[in-house]
Amino acid sequence: MKKTIFILCSILFIGFTACKNDTQKVSDDVVLYECPMHCEGDKTYEKPGICPICEMDLTEVETREKSANNEISDLSIFNLTSKWNDQNGKELQFEDLKGDVLVMVMIYTSCKAACPRLVADMRNIEEQLSEDAKQNVKMILVSIDPSIDTTERMKAFAIENMMDREPWLFLRSTEDNTREFAAVVAVNYKKISPIDFSHSNIISVFDKGGEMVFQQEGLGVNSDATIQNIEKAVANIL
Repeated sequence: MKKTIFILCSILFIGFTACKNDTQKVSDDVVLYECPMHCEGDKTYEKPGICPICEMDLTEVETREKSANNEISDLSIFNLTSKWNDQNGKELQFEDLKGDVLVMVMIYTSCKAACPRLVADMRNIEEQLSEDAKQNVKMILVSIDPSIDTTERMKAFAIENMMDREPWLFLRSTEDNTREFAAVVAVNYKKISPIDFSHSNIISVFDKGGEMVFQQEGLGVNSDATIQNIEKAVANIL
């Protein structure tokens, strides 16, 4: 009888130890978090919170890995289902651009102040990219004035500025869709006269999965960091 009790106790002890080890193993699987803008490079955190630099919410590293596996993460711009027209009248959605690195800015073609400088900044970025990178990048200008910026007007603007070829793309949509996109890239704009807008001056970089990896703010600023982030995003494609 004592022998039987001893055997049962041994089995229970082994089972308890195994369960304890399994529990310990689960607790060792630490979820890591990072800044979606990579303000601190590849630095990660073991707890959720905000980035000490840009103050954006930290995101799970696992989420970004899903994007690398051709899945659309919750942070991807490809979740927007709005329809857009390019300068050639072709209708598309942002997900149609999946697989390329997207460099995007919001302008309006009749602007005589900030927009010409933003266009110059975009051209400067494109000119400094390596030839390999240019094959996997779309330089996109999104209109904040769709009522004036018709397909024909955008086409004429592209030709006038010698941007009627790859990798340049001009997009317009409805006012609601434009506002939705502006919220995603943190661009504020307001009509201040029948022909003029006050707006943010931000260039955004999205990786092949549609996740924002960097933003450049200001006019005529140094674009080295922007170019580095574009090249890094392209390297993840090649």
